Amino acid sequence: MSEVENQSEPSVRARISNRIDQLEAARGVTVLYTCESGSRAWGFPSIDSDYDVRLIYAHPRDWYLSIDVEQRDDTVDPPIDGEIDLHGWDLRKALRLFRAANPTLLEWLRSPIVYRANEVVMARWRSLLSDYHTPAAVGPAYRGMAQSVAEQNRTDDTMSHKASLYVLRALLAVRWIERGEDGPPPVRFERLVDATVDRTDLREAVEALLAHKRAGREQDEGPCLPALHNFIEAELDRQAGLSFADSPARPGIAPLNSFFRWVLTHHVPEEEGE
Repeated sequence: MSEVENQSEPSVRARISNRIDQLEAARGVTVLYTCESGSRAWGFPSIDSDYDVRLIYAHPRDWYLSIDVEQRDDTVDPPIDGEIDLHGWDLRKALRLFRAANPTLLEWLRSPIVYRANEVVMARWRSLLSDYHTPAAVGPAYRGMAQSVAEQNRTDDTMSHKASLYVLRALLAVRWIERGEDGPPPVRFERLVDATVDRTDLREAVEALLAHKRAGREQDEGPCLPALHNFIEAELDRQAGLSFADSPARPGIAPLNSFFRWVLTHHVPEEEGE
């Protein structure tokens, strides 16, 4: 259990664990990994933030050896239970997204808040991160996130503190990639700020925004401080023209197929009666 996770209420952690157990029993799956995503993982939850619980699970091997596997459901998305918002992907789907360097999945795998994990499986999976992370996929994805959230949430010069931080975080992730930093952008927002923001006035504006977000509610709004507003607008314009180089020698699908089969053989029980 991580240091950050210990800050969660024990009752919430117990409810999350119960939800995982119920999911495994109802679906006949093995949950390999469960983490926190979103504002709690990034380090700026509001007082009313949900717990964005994300998981990766696997079926027994024979589930995948079926002529209709492409039509089978590979996502779990049950109704929100109080403040617990649970969503998960089947391992096969997750590995396809991993091969494409999907930034959301890469963040899940590096979340500082882990509720449950098969540590042997996750250690081997994370060992592949550096091989499959590629700026050509991750950079445009974060840029698109920033543009989309900005376009959907602008109201004159006012934006919710949540939306402002989402835009800023995505823009700084692009700056991380642009600077050629090692690996994917940090999940924790303050680490990302430390690595990509040099200006004192901008750092102070970010700290003020973080204080408002942590002390308020998810949809609280307010005008951006001038330094922050100007930076966001300038970065949106500047990053629109960026291009990102692909890794020269990315591995193919074979290592992921090997990992997938290894997980099913050694870490997922067979169905009863098989």
